[in-house]
Amino acid sequence: MQTKTLKTLQVLAKIGRILSTIVFILSIVGAALCALGIPSLALIPEGFRIGDVTIRGLVEQKAGWTLSTCYLALTQGLILCAGEAVLAKFAERYFKNELAAGTPFTFDGAKELMRLGILAICIPIGTAIVAAIAHGIFNVAAKDVADPNLDNSTSIILGVMMIVGSFLCRHGAEVSEKPAE
Repeated sequence: MQTKTLKTLQVLAKIGRILSTIVFILSIVGAALCALGIPSLALIPEGFRIGDVTIRGLVEQKAGWTLSTCYLALTQGLILCAGEAVLAKFAERYFKNELAAGTPFTFDGAKELMRLGILAICIPIGTAIVAAIAHGIFNVAAKDVADPNLDNSTSIILGVMMIVGSFLCRHGAEVSEKPAE
């Protein structure tokens, strides 16, 4: 028998699976657009023209970014989007398995949520390190590189919450397996 709370948890898991899928798709699209943007900047010297205005001119004037900073931002965007895609795929798999189990209170589910929490901490840190290395390389290669200031620290808080949640789910699995006294 499903309780009202368990039904709510299952609805939230369905929403989580859908949102994870959407984030995965958007991250792949974002990474692909960044990957296409890098050679586009090199192959189209003036950039895309709309009337008398070029996209490059808008970016340079409005954002105050040089061409080197644009290359850096696209490179960092590619790195961060790739990391988000990996994390979203793990989240999607967690929610799919949780829905198949019918409850978050299983030992396998708690273990998978723990792994997801650790990944939610480690992947953003790893991508931030790689993005910082890219920034260092661009700084050496071109002196006019600004810091695009791409922040992805909120995932660390979410990761800690998932780890705490995994302990709650493991406790629920332990309680449900205990024989009634």
